[in-house]
Amino acid sequence: MKAHDGMYIQGAWRPAAGQDVIEVVNPVDEQVIGTVPAGTAEDVDTAVRAARAALPGWAATPPAERAARLSALRDVLVARADEIAETVTAELGSPLKFSQAVHAGVPIAVAGSYAELAATHAFEEKTGNSVVHQEPVGVVAAITPWNYPLHQIVAKVAPALAAGCTIVVKPAEDTPLVARLFADVVHEAGLPAGVFNLVTGLGPVAGQALAEHPGVDLVSFTGSTAVGRRIAAIAAGQVKKVALELGGKSANVILPTADLAKAVNVGVANVMSNSGQTCSAWTRMLVHRDQYDEAVRLAAEAAAKYGDRIGPVVNAKQRDRVRGYIEKGVAEGARLVAGGPEAPREQGYFVAPTVFADVTEDMTIAQEEIFGPVLSILRYEDEEDALRIANGTVYGLAGAVWAGDEAEAVAFARRMETGQVDINGGRFNPLAPFGGYKQSGVGRELGVHGLAEYLQTKSLQF
Repeated sequence: MKAHDGMYIQGAWRPAAGQDVIEVVNPVDEQVIGTVPAGTAEDVDTAVRAARAALPGWAATPPAERAARLSALRDVLVARADEIAETVTAELGSPLKFSQAVHAGVPIAVAGSYAELAATHAFEEKTGNSVVHQEPVGVVAAITPWNYPLHQIVAKVAPALAAGCTIVVKPAEDTPLVARLFADVVHEAGLPAGVFNLVTGLGPVAGQALAEHPGVDLVSFTGSTAVGRRIAAIAAGQVKKVALELGGKSANVILPTADLAKAVNVGVANVMSNSGQTCSAWTRMLVHRDQYDEAVRLAAEAAAKYGDRIGPVVNAKQRDRVRGYIEKGVAEGARLVAGGPEAPREQGYFVAPTVFADVTEDMTIAQEEIFGPVLSILRYEDEEDALRIANGTVYGLAGAVWAGDEAEAVAFARRMETGQVDINGGRFNPLAPFGGYKQSGVGRELGVHGLAEYLQTKSLQF
């Protein structure tokens, strides 16, 4: 697999400013499958200037025409879905069926949703003697992660384009190949030159230069809370808007009236999905003390089925990090009932699907984001105790509640300090706002709430 040389700037592939490259490694067999340029501050500056120059024309483009371009982009994503899935599988290690359904399928749905929103959203409304007008915030810097490499790009690019913004994307260095493929998708969809630009590179170099650039009006970042704090500090120096989707330690609360077997099985599947590399994964399962032993048994049995069904984690550093957390869980007194720190295969960055029982809320594995296929099961005494434990981390990104009566589950969910809660296994909705409370971030993605992040408001009085 060979990527284009250079960066996608001003509607064309252009030579990179420097000669350094980043090797892209397949995490299944640890073989290099391609290289991309390691972007510099000069590359970033060129891309931002291109986006700045394209902004007036794109911002003035009627929403119906922006919608048509987004609809064309969606159509190209559909046409190239197999290529997209194969690329993500190669650089992330995701099983092909999961790549087809999620890594290729979800971006199609998101792009389609913003094509419709661009055409139907009321960018202007009258209130009293004023007309309130929504206009694009300006040039957007999108810094995206490796775990859902195309979805996280489209979840930023699509609303930015719908709003009338121009954008520079800096993808994660571990999974840049699908981002470069997306630049071809954008080109084929006929977006005007400079509206979308792509710079590959390392976070501390290209990412920081992008966040610091005075020509950027909004930084939209998805990744770790630690890096999010750094970006927020940089943006504060320029009073620049930020949208941050950060870490999570989501609780899966199983109330006593729930279908225990279903709740446990779905909960385990949720944690193992994408090899546990999902910020919103329900990595803490909370079970009433009277049902605890049965839940542990069910979870161990369910996890054992995933040994050959999940892919590796993204790289050696992440593999070692996850195994380190598993070792820490054992050292702090948690009981392994499935998996463990030992390598399940001789080659590749694999981690065994792991389940811990007898986890207490003060343990490291119950408080810190692991980002691997590791589930912690905690017991609670009563509903108030469950709520206290569920809300007892610095995060608040997602969660789940199970109960025999939907109203009971909803009542509990309303008291959870988190941005999104699934009720009795509720399905993913690309129109629902996604984002966190507390240190899980600032702002929302997806749907009309995601569009709002890329708009600013002006009122005209008459």
